[in-house]
Amino acid sequence: MKLGELCTTAVIVALLVSSPIAASVEDGVEVRHQEDALYCAERKLGTWFYCEKPKPQTKPSQTPPMVSAKARLAAITGQLEEMKAAAILDPSPENVTAYVRFQREQLDRSSLFADVWQRALWQDPGLDYTLQRPVSTLGKRAWLDQRKVDRDIILSQLSQRYGVFYFYSSSCGACDIFSPILKAVSDKYGLSVLAVSMDGGPSAVFPNYMVDSGQYERLGLGDQRQVPALVLFDSVTKQPMPIGYGILSQDEIIDRVFQLTQVEAGGDY
Repeated sequence: MKLGELCTTAVIVALLVSSPIAASVEDGVEVRHQEDALYCAERKLGTWFYCEKPKPQTKPSQTPPMVSAKARLAAITGQLEEMKAAAILDPSPENVTAYVRFQREQLDRSSLFADVWQRALWQDPGLDYTLQRPVSTLGKRAWLDQRKVDRDIILSQLSQRYGVFYFYSSSCGACDIFSPILKAVSDKYGLSVLAVSMDGGPSAVFPNYMVDSGQYERLGLGDQRQVPALVLFDSVTKQPMPIGYGILSQDEIIDRVFQLTQVEAGGDY
């Protein structure tokens, strides 16, 4: 062997000894990669020069989507309807029995919901509507009695701010019945009443009347000219509030005036 060939062989052997062999496992088979000392050790060029094998990327595990409660309930309803239809179209003992059993399961579920609902109301007064508006005979009577006391106190003070427009007609039989009722309310609470004649005729109960000259429409009663009609007028805001039409009892008049002036819409329900 020549001297040059000996030198070349020595260099190759030296490189093999100084360069570590990197091993990895691919598909269960060990694969060995030759690392270059210059590029890997000294320059540290990394993965793309085959000094390190790229790590395999693992896919995140996919969890099945959660089924919403609404979808579950809809599925139960659909199944119930399907079983009912099957029992009707093919009323075999098996179909009817399956439908009755499944229906009973859902009735038990509804009964449990109603029972828990009731217990929740008992334990949280903020959820119990009957505390605001009683439904029992005894509770309702106590609530109405207190409501009347509050109502009488308020109505005795309304005359300082509110007045009532009373539209009538001298040829109206309902007006003859209603006028004394309204007069009794006016006398009891000191509520001023301005009677307005729609046909120019007088009123035996309200002799100090005036003839309508457009007040009916201006107060928001429309063009039907229905009588008798009551309108509550706020002297502060200058806003009219129609109370009602036809024959009203004293209690109805008082309660409507109280609600229009003291109770916000939806407050009683």
